[in-house]
Amino acid sequence: MEQVNQGVRENVYPQAAQAFGRTLRQAVINAATPAAAVLVALACGAALLWLNGFDGSDVVTVMIFGSFQDMRSVGEILLKATPLILIGAGLCVAFRCSIWNIGAEGQLYAGAIAATLVGTNFDGLSVWVHAPLVMLAGALAGAAWAGIAGYLKVRFQASEIVTTIMLNYIALILTSYLVTGPMRDASAAYPQSARLIREAWTPRIVSDMRLHIGIIVAVVLAVALYIFLQRSSRGFSLRVVGLNPYAARYAGMQVARNVMIAMCISGAMAGLAGAFEVAGVTHRLYQNISPGYGFEGIAVALLAGNNPLAAIVSGGLFATLRSGSEVLQITSQVPQVLVLIIQGIVILSVVAFTRLRDIRRIVA
Repeated sequence: MEQVNQGVRENVYPQAAQAFGRTLRQAVINAATPAAAVLVALACGAALLWLNGFDGSDVVTVMIFGSFQDMRSVGEILLKATPLILIGAGLCVAFRCSIWNIGAEGQLYAGAIAATLVGTNFDGLSVWVHAPLVMLAGALAGAAWAGIAGYLKVRFQASEIVTTIMLNYIALILTSYLVTGPMRDASAAYPQSARLIREAWTPRIVSDMRLHIGIIVAVVLAVALYIFLQRSSRGFSLRVVGLNPYAARYAGMQVARNVMIAMCISGAMAGLAGAFEVAGVTHRLYQNISPGYGFEGIAVALLAGNNPLAAIVSGGLFATLRSGSEVLQITSQVPQVLVLIIQGIVILSVVAFTRLRDIRRIVA
């Protein structure tokens, strides 16, 4: 028995320690890339402020720390992070399948339209029925809108980049038509829909804050998508199709079905984000209900390395940048467009650092 224990100590323990060390080292390397990208972006933002006559240190002292001045400010950051996490995590699934879904903005609007239609009707339902029904309608509408591009991809080999971008415009124009025509509130001075029935509103976490339970749903779904991609056979199929569709087809995997599943999942997450914006924030449908969450979600997914779990952190980061830009604009009179420049630098930095890491692997 002593010989067996000694053999375990001499062979199994060192191997386990080495495996743990490799895993930990890889996790540090994966985290270092987006962290370095953020630091580069903040440094460039500070330089831009200084070149334009502002205090460069405001990028950190005001834009970052100023966003966490009280609980209400933190709640606003989490409120903005909710759609970014939902969209970013959904796009991670599509990107891992090598499907470039650029239509999350349109899918968000499709979900918002469906949520408004359900939320302004069916009066008399309990909040426990009506609110989930609104969320379900938004998710299904987003999945259906993304499914159009997915079908065109698998049936006619149409580029999903082109079709999703075109569907964005259709969704935005359709929203403008509805809030100025069939769905317009006649008593309102501006184009908007009627207010959602009170039972259709998303419950708030704290009564005197705008933050609602959508942030909890977003985090839970991001974790679920991570488990789906890493621990399920369907998730494995999606990843194999993304790496090599020809090898996946040779192995008996249904490439077309996996493409449709990946597209519909990402669309459903974007549609759910639209439903939360209507039912949890505005309680009405407006022409420009999204400030660009669908496009920003692409940056969230890229910064997360197409990892739904990391999308929680990157979504919070971009929400902080968005809230910080508002604080910076108010306190220092800095143009809000600065945050867009910083986001662009973040994306370019992620691509550059990832490319350098891949080159080092090849050389090594």
